[in-house]
Amino acid sequence: MGATIKTDVVIVGAGPTGLSLACQLVRHGVGFVVVEKNEGVTPYSKAIGVHARTLEIYEQLGLAREAVERGTVAGKVRLLSGGEVRGEFDLSEVGEGLSPYPYVLMLEQSKNERLLYGYLKSHGRDVLWNTALESFSQTEEGVTAFVKTADGESQTVEARYLVGCDGAKSPVRHALGLAFEGSTFERTFYVADAQVDWRFAHDALTVSLSKETFVVFFPLKGERRYRVVGVFPEEFAKDEGEVLYEEIEARVKAEAEIDLDIHDVEWFSTYKVHTRHVESFAAGRCFLAGDAAHIHSPAGAQGMNTGIQDAYNLAWKLALVLKGSAAEGLLDTYNEERLENAKNLLRTTDRMFQLAAGPEWLLSFVRTNVFPAVAGYLFSLDSVKRFVFPLVSQIGINYRHGSLSRHEGDGDFKVKAGDRMPYFKVEGESVYDRLRGPKFHLLGFTDERGAVRMSDAGAEGKYADLVDCQTLPLSGQAAEAFGTDGPFQVLLRPDNYVGHISAGASTGGWEAYLDDLCRPSGR
Repeated sequence: MGATIKTDVVIVGAGPTGLSLACQLVRHGVGFVVVEKNEGVTPYSKAIGVHARTLEIYEQLGLAREAVERGTVAGKVRLLSGGEVRGEFDLSEVGEGLSPYPYVLMLEQSKNERLLYGYLKSHGRDVLWNTALESFSQTEEGVTAFVKTADGESQTVEARYLVGCDGAKSPVRHALGLAFEGSTFERTFYVADAQVDWRFAHDALTVSLSKETFVVFFPLKGERRYRVVGVFPEEFAKDEGEVLYEEIEARVKAEAEIDLDIHDVEWFSTYKVHTRHVESFAAGRCFLAGDAAHIHSPAGAQGMNTGIQDAYNLAWKLALVLKGSAAEGLLDTYNEERLENAKNLLRTTDRMFQLAAGPEWLLSFVRTNVFPAVAGYLFSLDSVKRFVFPLVSQIGINYRHGSLSRHEGDGDFKVKAGDRMPYFKVEGESVYDRLRGPKFHLLGFTDERGAVRMSDAGAEGKYADLVDCQTLPLSGQAAEAFGTDGPFQVLLRPDNYVGHISAGASTGGWEAYLDDLCRPSGR
């Protein structure tokens, strides 16, 4: 048996969630060990859609630009019914003014994992590949994990905390005895990455709608490469492992009702869709994130993005506690915030799936006859864009009901405590460019520079190590985003969600917030 490894956090699983958590812990200067039973990052494309909120998180890691370069922006959407084009609309800037990334990026899971793993390697960190978790135990002081390494040796890892990012069948979740309740769609989904020859240009996400089902062609990087996703009808009775590729291709051609040739298939898979969430994201010193905590239909491409946000939410809280800057009670807010989000997510994706493939006659009629005809007009309306984009892109997720959101003083603002910091430009540059550091951010907005002096207010005194203080001009965009034309101040959590907001320059509100949450320097 090798020498015992001692660290702050042991992460089980090196998929997008586990790698994202590791990257965030690098940002926060926290020690960790990642164990993964597979030999390397996945070779399969699997999840594909990367949303604006994920790209905003990547931006803090310096990875957003590379992600966009490696992927394909979902631009035009083409709707087919009965083999004919029934409607088209553009999605390439559907979120214009709401995020610096106003689109959906098509970037396969394998490429996301390579991007995140590259970040770890560039910062001198790695993953223990071919290393499986065998068991673990926890006490009030820490967690002890027993793993088997690539050469078959047993290894002990002692950590303060353990995070299970180990997928839908999560051994960590099972060992913790946490319920994973929900339901299963009886119909079988299929997915394949291949080249498609047809009469359409490789410039659109193409959706073929029919009475009981659908098939979607997502354009990928590379000539004529597509991700093809669809669902078999209810009467299709084969088990997942029994489905032949030829049956998938036949179904695609039957549903699309157009002349096409599918070839150079890179991989394909079939699966049943489960919609479930864990009863709690935490048990003692152990946490769950990603598919280990929630699974749902692929509608809206939410899964991978949600796991990355789980990691983003947990990392800064672990960092503050491990560094002694906050009490352990802060970690309770991870379950509080992300469990509510998981419940909301499952309801939303279930509704999306019913709209896309529900067999009821009215839904079927609307899907094949009404929606294609009006979709272009609907997505030209700003009101529709401002409703749909935040919902799908995950920039609309908020923690308003959480205990970390203090609402005293936010009544006169459009932005409330618990909301993501809105996007706008400051002196021609994204406001997010000023928010990349892994700290709290205290922002004073004023029409006269220096009128709100955060440093004089004391933040750079007892909270100097935790808070970045900035005075920013109260521009028209800032005033519009927050719904005010007078000076105000915002305290952002390290994940750039609003903790406290108030008018004027009083120190009382934000200082009380930090007093409740944190331990000042030297205490």
